[in-house]
Amino acid sequence: METDFVKLRAEALPRGVATATASLVASAKNATVTDTEGREYIDFAGGIGVLNVGHSHPKVMAAAHAQLDRFAHTCVHVMGYEAYIRLAARLNEKAPGDSPKRSYFVNSGAEAVENAVKIARCATGRPGIVVFENAFHGRTNLTMGLTSKISPYKRDFGPFTPEIYRIPYAYCYRCPLNLKYPACKVECAELLRRGFENLFQPDKVACVIAEPVQGEGGFIVPPLEYHSRLKAICEEHGIVFVADEVQTGFGRTGKLFAMEHYGVEADIMTTAKSLGAGYPIAGITGRAEIMDAVHPGGIGGTYGGNPLSCAVGLTVLDIMEEENLPERANEIGRRVGDRFSAMQRRFPQIGDVRGLGAMIGMELVTDPVTKEPATALTKAYRARLFENGLMSIVAGTYDNVVRTLMPLTIEWDTLDRGLDIMEETFVQVLAAG
Repeated sequence: METDFVKLRAEALPRGVATATASLVASAKNATVTDTEGREYIDFAGGIGVLNVGHSHPKVMAAAHAQLDRFAHTCVHVMGYEAYIRLAARLNEKAPGDSPKRSYFVNSGAEAVENAVKIARCATGRPGIVVFENAFHGRTNLTMGLTSKISPYKRDFGPFTPEIYRIPYAYCYRCPLNLKYPACKVECAELLRRGFENLFQPDKVACVIAEPVQGEGGFIVPPLEYHSRLKAICEEHGIVFVADEVQTGFGRTGKLFAMEHYGVEADIMTTAKSLGAGYPIAGITGRAEIMDAVHPGGIGGTYGGNPLSCAVGLTVLDIMEEENLPERANEIGRRVGDRFSAMQRRFPQIGDVRGLGAMIGMELVTDPVTKEPATALTKAYRARLFENGLMSIVAGTYDNVVRTLMPLTIEWDTLDRGLDIMEETFVQVLAAG
């Protein structure tokens, strides 16, 4: 008898595990996904930024199979393995900046951010953490506290970790200082220094954590001067600057790491998502003197840097180089940005088009003057996109930003078909009211 998976899901899973659709995946290849009913979808979601090298890349599959034929687990703290050490060395080499680096691995982006905080606190002897409005850093208790958005991520889950302080981010479309770039001279960066006056003591702050481009917050791209200004203020006060590259890393923005655009060497960098191409792994990479501040046994975990994921991670870095995916991201971004900008000229509900490399989004509003978030329109648009054969996700504090995270390996004709669907669907949703 055929299983009713809608019914089984309702019985087996808690309601807090949300899913955008009742469809179930049967197979996936590069930038397309086929469901169990045989329907094909173009994937502009990429597993929320996990699949920069696409679904089922042949070299990833080969690396995973080869590792499974050897062994699946020992725990690196019991007996190490070459792939872990080689991957750490590769990340140290590739991380922005010339300082000697150290890297180690955990299981998820949230776990990486949490470990970055541990290291910063150990290295500085300070408790405080400064984060930003619209930030997303995870769903553990600590990283929920670091995350900005209340619903659904924090609602009813408190209390949260103390000594977390939040300041506005460089959100040019909705400038917290009501200024315009470049006349503003990136004054928003000075909000960190102002925080020393009425929010937190600088000598009690262990770290400032910033996404180079805010992901869940709405693909918010700060001016190119912004992060270097933040880093300079941190250096003045002995504060560790942490770059959360979980979503921006591994070619998405047109560089291997987004902080390269800003000319900033973070003290600690966190990575995850596309490092593993769908296999669970996250990295913490930092300046050697900071990373080595932690006592032996103070960091790590049973599954962190499992052999399968490390083997895949090495292959992902090879693919990035061999297929020149960061440069391909720039071309994807140009094509998507041009198409979105043309749509913006046609539809006033598209208030802003922004992005870096292939990390492009459009913010929907009910009125381009008032900039009132068009949350209902965005929800209807996403649902209709799926009906029309395109998988997408939204972002932003008000869930009114349509973000694109298609694989960087997407075929050009598939990309064009996806963009056609986006424009045609927008017309349909507006016509439906």
